[in-house]
Amino acid sequence: MTAWTPRRLLGLTVFLFLLVALWDFSGLDLPFARLFGNADGFALRSNHGFVIAFHEIPRTLSSLIVVALLGGIFKPWSFLKRLDRRERVQLVLSVLGGMLLITLLKKANHTSCPWDVNEFGGRALYVSHWALGVRDLGPGHCFPAGHASSAFGFLAGWFVIRRLGPQVATRWLVTVLAFGLALGLAQQVRGAHYMSHTLWTAWICWTFGLVVDVACKAFISRSEPTDPLHSAHEVQA
Repeated sequence: MTAWTPRRLLGLTVFLFLLVALWDFSGLDLPFARLFGNADGFALRSNHGFVIAFHEIPRTLSSLIVVALLGGIFKPWSFLKRLDRRERVQLVLSVLGGMLLITLLKKANHTSCPWDVNEFGGRALYVSHWALGVRDLGPGHCFPAGHASSAFGFLAGWFVIRRLGPQVATRWLVTVLAFGLALGLAQQVRGAHYMSHTLWTAWICWTFGLVVDVACKAFISRSEPTDPLHSAHEVQA
């Protein structure tokens, strides 16, 4: 845990940005979507069992966990008992804030989903989400991946969870990444998102958690009163 200095975290975040951008600019989104869809659309788009298992249940479970974390601010349970009140607040702000940020970005974006593209039976043109100001003639509001954020939103909470020790932090990180990628792939199969949408969602949630962590530490350091006697003791030690 102590090995993750702010500089290293920033370096890791930049490195992850470059990896996601590399996928994005590789042009592999469309070929990957063709693995699951054709001119007739995506076979699993409206499959009831698939939608229930990979969309409705995970979304409900995510909401319940967020509510439990929110309640844990006032009545801590399990691992939350090892965090103080401010840390529990930061955890909820990070997770919930990351999810809300993805929702806001989706509402502001004009990129349409794969199932809306003419190649897959829709009426929209394929336009990169980097083509700012260029409309694809579809309904839009499909970037980044909202459903994947129901798992990836918890990436932002890692910056608090890591204070519980490396083992807990690693389990949290691996679990969140596994579920996030699974949900993202499920939406890819249904034609709801391109892979880049999922990857950017993960990076945005991670980066949001980093920003909140830095902001909280700065706020705490400024709000703590200066104690000259305490500082003198620290110098002598």
